[in-house]
This record gives sequence, structure tokens and C-alpha cells, in this order.
Amino acid sequence: MVASSALMAQTTPSAQDLQVPASRQAAATTLKTTAKAKKAAEPIKPFSHIALSGGISAMGVNMQAAVNANRYINLRGIGNYFNYTLNNISTNGFNVDGKLNFATAGVAVDFYPFPNHGFRLSPGAMFYNQNSVTANMTVQPGTTLTLNDVDYTSPASNPIKGYGSVGLNTNKQAFTITTGWGNMISRKGGHWSFPFELGAAMIGKPTVDVALTSGLACDPQGQGCVNVATDPTVQANLKAQVDKYRNDLDPFRFYPIVSFGVAYSFKIR
Repeated sequence: MVASSALMAQTTPSAQDLQVPASRQAAATTLKTTAKAKKAAEPIKPFSHIALSGGISAMGVNMQAAVNANRYINLRGIGNYFNYTLNNISTNGFNVDGKLNFATAGVAVDFYPFPNHGFRLSPGAMFYNQNSVTANMTVQPGTTLTLNDVDYTSPASNPIKGYGSVGLNTNKQAFTITTGWGNMISRKGGHWSFPFELGAAMIGKPTVDVALTSGLACDPQGQGCVNVATDPTVQANLKAQVDKYRNDLDPFRFYPIVSFGVAYSFKIR
């Protein structure tokens, strides 16, 4: 019995022995945590990271790329593209085949007053702008077309046809100003971000062009019909009506910039 007790005393670890591995494990965990915190606290070197982003915007599919210039500033390139066609749309007595053509490219300087947070201010420039809307139209037979307060009807035998366009690109190079949230290159060392942006581009006064290319414009009182493409009175009334459209659109010199996307950043040096 005495021998057995002595043997058990030799093989059973003491409480102090059990504490040694636990304390070592805790120390190792502390060292790892400290190393991670130290790495996260280290400043990101200028032009050492790049980020790519994809998303949607008020100008179509949005693609962006950014690089960090210093702790407070990113340099960013932006591109948008959207192309959509609408065929045989009937509205207000017109059959319309329309097309949306959006294509822009620009740059911005993102200033982060609080680098560890996502809020930013971004002045920039749009150096390529091809945003426009175009449409071919046919006035449905029997429908009244009003030009400069003068009514014309479109006969079934030879309906009025034409086309129109609205250009949102008077200033091919436009100044932009935006604000937003979400740093594409996190100063905390993360890779993923979800940037949101809101602002405007100073595109200038939209352009409006409308032409009547064929068909007959008839007097509603049955006083006869004229060719819309060649009759000087119809063309004068058309010009006056287009001038009214242009005046109506004159206040809209700013195009809204709204975008949201997903970005991923990685180290390049």
C-alpha cells in the first residue's frame, strides 16, 4: 500500500504543473493578438494598395479603381456604361422606338478627414461623357400633334414620322463633386468594403433636337394637308416648340451621381 501510494504521488501532476501549459498558451495568444494589433496600427505606405469595385449607379453599370496616395487621400478612376433599347412603345398617341446610351469616364480625389472612418469628400472631373437618349417616333393615325400651340392630325395613309434626341453631355469635360461613405482601401487593413456615393456632375444645359422627316400634317378642320418635311410653316412651328423644350430643360444643368458597389483591396508593394 505504501509503495502504491508513493507511485501515484509520482505520476499524478500537481496543480502547479497543470498551470504551466495554460499560462504558456495564454502568453502565446497574447503575443498573437499583440502582433495583429501592431500590424493593424502600422500606417499603410503610399501607393502600396489598389482596390477594384463594381456596382450600379444613376449612369449604369459602375466600375472603379483606386490607389492610396497617403493616409488621407485616395486617387480614383470611375467608369459607367449602360445601353438599353425600347421598341414599339405606345404613349400619348406616339409609337416610339427609343434607346438609352450612357457612357462616362472620370477621375476623383477622395479626401478622408478621419482616415479610420469611411466618410469622404471627393472633387473630380468627368473627361468623357456620351450620355444621351434617342428615339424614332410615328404619330398614330388620327392623333393630334401640337407644335407651338398649332394642332395637326396624322392621316392613316401617310402618318407623321420623325426622330428626337436629348443630350446630357453639353460639357464633354465636366466638374464633379460628391460625398460618400466607405473607404475602398481601409486604413485598418481590411480587404472588403461597400462604397456609397452621392453628388452631381455639372454637365451643362441639356441639348434637344427633334426632326419631322416624312408624312402629312393635316388641318383638324379639314382645310388640307402639307408635307411635314418641306412645309415652312410646320418647320417654323417645330423650331418654336423645340425652343420651348430647351427652355424647360435649362435648369437641369446638373446630372445626379448616385452609386453603390462592392470593393476589394490588395497590396501591390
